[in-house]
Amino acid sequence: MYQFSGKLKTFSIALMIIGAIGVGYSFFSAPKTIEDAKEIIANQHDNHGTSHAADTHGKTAAHSDAKSAHADDEHAEHVLHQLQNRPWAATYVALFFFLGITLLVLAFYASQRVAQAGWSIVLFRVMEAITANIVPLSILMFVFVMTSFGHLNHLFTWMGEGVFDPESPNYDAIVDGKKWWLNVPGWTIRSAVYLLGWCVYRYFARKFSIAEDTATDRKPYKKNYHASVIFLVFFMITESMMSWDWIMGLDPHWFSTLFGWYVLATLLVSALTVIAFVTIYLRSKGHLPFVNDSHIHDLAKFMFGFSVFWTYLWFAQFMLIWYADISEETVYFIARFNDYKLPFLSMVVMNFVFPVLLLINSDFKSKPWFVVIGGLVILAGHYIDVFIMVMPATVGDQWFFGIPEMSALLFFIGLFIFATFRSFAKAAPIPKGNPFLKESEHYHYYNIEHEGEDNHH
Repeated sequence: MYQFSGKLKTFSIALMIIGAIGVGYSFFSAPKTIEDAKEIIANQHDNHGTSHAADTHGKTAAHSDAKSAHADDEHAEHVLHQLQNRPWAATYVALFFFLGITLLVLAFYASQRVAQAGWSIVLFRVMEAITANIVPLSILMFVFVMTSFGHLNHLFTWMGEGVFDPESPNYDAIVDGKKWWLNVPGWTIRSAVYLLGWCVYRYFARKFSIAEDTATDRKPYKKNYHASVIFLVFFMITESMMSWDWIMGLDPHWFSTLFGWYVLATLLVSALTVIAFVTIYLRSKGHLPFVNDSHIHDLAKFMFGFSVFWTYLWFAQFMLIWYADISEETVYFIARFNDYKLPFLSMVVMNFVFPVLLLINSDFKSKPWFVVIGGLVILAGHYIDVFIMVMPATVGDQWFFGIPEMSALLFFIGLFIFATFRSFAKAAPIPKGNPFLKESEHYHYYNIEHEGEDNHH
């Protein structure tokens, strides 16, 4: 049995404490008044004054007017809200990213059970351990939902006062047309249903999986199979809906029919990368004796394949919106390209070019250190992807990667390590009662095996 070492436990708790302190400091240090916002705006203009002065000829008067407009109370109040949103948004990006990864590990686990796949059985306890995060992350997400419900944060502009009231100066006719979906009670109830449904499946999947180890018949296995079928149907519906509610709802004027698939792709490739990382770590410590290079190869193959799938969806969504040139749709990408150009463009390289070049070779997929290098870039790239989904709608051009973002990441990395390895220590590392276990223990990827024989001869 695996023992959750004291050093790793202390390390994970330290990350959570440091992260929590940093997040708390971010909220405490956020500007509180319009005067604070005006001071920040003035500093921004001082820092970028030279570049403004070197702007296009004939723009001096316009620049002066713009600078004056930025200084007025209305603009300062807008910037104040953006700056106050930043700690919330930074925490939300990390929370959604880790919750999404955990959910997609759970969905991949269910898909392996429903497909009755043989190769992945020795990885089941790794996946079950990772999905232990679903409960604490769901609780934190529901707390976040309730803070939005109680107007403690202002990330979702459609929740603003008077948005649905035709008599209000804040009335928004476009959002009012979507109130059958975008309404606070419905949004809150749907969020609770998503989170509860995911946690319930994980509870029963883990329970039946452990029961398989000592069962004298196949009843726990069959129960897990049927539960996984039901969950996958529930997951495919709720994944798209939560993408609309929690991410696309940040930009209530904009919509994309591909968005649910796009979010699925970015979270799925991240989830597969995390499975690979935990597997490689535990294998290096001798706790997964039946995991061989072929299992690592197949995980890397999934990472490669879904990196290509993500790129296809990114290009399809971007190209169709660019080609149609409809202002209601292009505004989404204009905001990201103008204010987030570096992360927006680097994300495509990190999520497609780098993993494809690194993992396209079959030999490289079976080398753990190659998979780790590629995986680190993939995870960083898809974190940036979620960052770009959230930040433009919540903080506008007032973004930066600093203490709020880093602190939130540290907290959730610490929570991930603690929950994952604590759960892995609670059950046998190999699901001994699974009927396909022998197939998984002796699994070898055909090309790797025969290539080794050819080299030997």
